[in-house]
Amino acid sequence: MRALLPLLLMACLSMAGSAMAQAQPDPGRAAIDTGAKDEAALDRQLLVMLRAPPPHFRPDNAYGNGYQSAPGHAARKRIVTTLAREHGLQLSDEWPMPALGLDCFVLEAPNADERARVIPRLAADPRVESVEPMQRFRMLGAGDPLAMAQPAVARWHLHELHALATGHGITIAAVDSGVDTVHPDLRGRVALARNFVDGSAYRAESHGTEVAGIIAARTDDSIGIEGVAPDARLLALRACWQQTAADTALCSSFTLAKALQFAVNAKTQVLNLSLTGPPDRLLARLLDVALAQGVVIVGAVDAKAVDGGFPAIHPGVLAIAAANEGARVPGVLLAPGQGIPAPVPGGHWRLVSGTSYAAAQVSGLVALLRELSPGLAPAQLRHALTTDAVGLAPRRPQSIDACAAVAHVSQRCVCDCAAAQTARSMPRR
Repeated sequence: MRALLPLLLMACLSMAGSAMAQAQPDPGRAAIDTGAKDEAALDRQLLVMLRAPPPHFRPDNAYGNGYQSAPGHAARKRIVTTLAREHGLQLSDEWPMPALGLDCFVLEAPNADERARVIPRLAADPRVESVEPMQRFRMLGAGDPLAMAQPAVARWHLHELHALATGHGITIAAVDSGVDTVHPDLRGRVALARNFVDGSAYRAESHGTEVAGIIAARTDDSIGIEGVAPDARLLALRACWQQTAADTALCSSFTLAKALQFAVNAKTQVLNLSLTGPPDRLLARLLDVALAQGVVIVGAVDAKAVDGGFPAIHPGVLAIAAANEGARVPGVLLAPGQGIPAPVPGGHWRLVSGTSYAAAQVSGLVALLRELSPGLAPAQLRHALTTDAVGLAPRRPQSIDACAAVAHVSQRCVCDCAAAQTARSMPRR
């Protein structure tokens, strides 16, 4: 049932969108464009209230014949039109407020500074009951519809972590297949997309889009999922190509080497490698250069390989396995890796599973840690990722506790602080 939840949510979103498209406008609303779709206009607008007769004095107080025919409306409209002309403003909209005995008019100034200057003058005018600037409010709990199905949101307390860090200022390079940079969940999130496969145009492919979305999808936009590091600077480096006959992607030593070289030159701070293959000398040398420059490299463990596969087994690389698959290789860290909603090309989402996606989540988490402590050494970072919930001892097995890692680096409790305090006060055996 839980696996079906994201699909049910997407179906509900589709139905809601259809219902919104069919909704009819309020017939009593004045046919004036408020400019509400233009956010910049809100900074220029102000609300002017004029007194209106109390409802019980009006034979048509329910506006049975329409607001435009309400008693005194024409006179108040003339007053506000005069006020607009006198102060260089434009009438944008109007609405009755019978509960307050007022009519409310939206006026627009040429700019925000002029709005600030004109408000005191209007407030002093005896024809005006009150005046105030148009203000912005935000919805609470709109979030991302599929976030509740993301393992990291619940297990890693992602919302609490984002109160401290979102990956801002951290560059993450995802060496993968192509990313759908115009996907609703990724629009504006990819700082650079580069093709190292061949001379053809950059293209969108499934695996790269899924990995990119898990790392850095837009957040609180009422769309799709929530990236682990939504404010990180993401480099989408296409070094692998999707095979048409199967939903898999291939890379070569050469394409990967070109992408790694680019990532090193681009001053990447976190490098995600959700791929595996045989040990490769050229790639190993490039990884060593990146590690020497302080790049944190996150590699996905190959569950079918006895040793975990390359580059995950390369010294210095954070080897990540899916928690549900277990870990047969010493030093491997575990992260959620099953039933993760992720974006796919064409503006869609689907559930994905595997170490590729466990690694992508860890790359996002590393970005949060590096934002909190830019000078964190690789050994310190690994220690943070293996610290238990109250910072007392390494965890066994090495299942990552994101709250503990962030608390360890920031020296602040960010999740269940009451439980953490209780655990600290308990005697150790």
